[in-house]
Amino acid sequence: MKTLVVGIGGMTNGGKSTLSKSLPEQIPNSCIIAQDSFFKDDSVVPVDSNGFKQYDTLDALHMDKMMSEVESWQRDPELFLRGRGLTSERTSLLGNEEVFVLIIEGFLIFNYRPLNELFDKRYFMEIPYDVCKIRRSSRVYTPPDPSGYFDGYVWPMYLKNREVMQSMVSGIVFLDGLKSKEELLAAVYKDVSQETKRLTEKDIVRFIDPLKMMTATGADVKKVSCLN
Repeated sequence: MKTLVVGIGGMTNGGKSTLSKSLPEQIPNSCIIAQDSFFKDDSVVPVDSNGFKQYDTLDALHMDKMMSEVESWQRDPELFLRGRGLTSERTSLLGNEEVFVLIIEGFLIFNYRPLNELFDKRYFMEIPYDVCKIRRSSRVYTPPDPSGYFDGYVWPMYLKNREVMQSMVSGIVFLDGLKSKEELLAAVYKDVSQETKRLTEKDIVRFIDPLKMMTATGADVKKVSCLN
């Protein structure tokens, strides 16, 4: 069984969730784990000196629970899919194994080292400040953003977290969140598909090479028999 772990990170309202949710519709044997599902209860999230809740930190997340979910997928991707009501597709040819793809989406997935070490592919969605602010203000959050929250906390924390991410992670493909959903999906789908194809082609080569040896050996035996 082959596996591929894809990380889709990015700033708030950058389009990472939309992209992540679209990929399983195109990629067989894939599913999503979203970091937003692991926020701690609002009552335990600390407040900074400006009175803003500090949601944009790893301490605001149950990263241990998130890692347990990821490890559950690693142990048995097929069982993990069934547990979510999904079915795996059997598309193997010539004995090659299926590739199971885990899509991990979130704003701090590359800042948590134990998680970051698992990624085979890394993508990061970004949009300009003004677009991000407009998108953020148009969405309804629970609890709602207090006045001045974006400029006083959200944007500064994004810049800080991005700097930390770049200091500890390499191999990130940065995506322009202003591009159409279709264009972004096509680009990432193509890249991931090429990687899954590469993984399965390794199995085909391993299957064919011994077959060639058997054929060659058989031919040699026939030649010897004729000489005798």
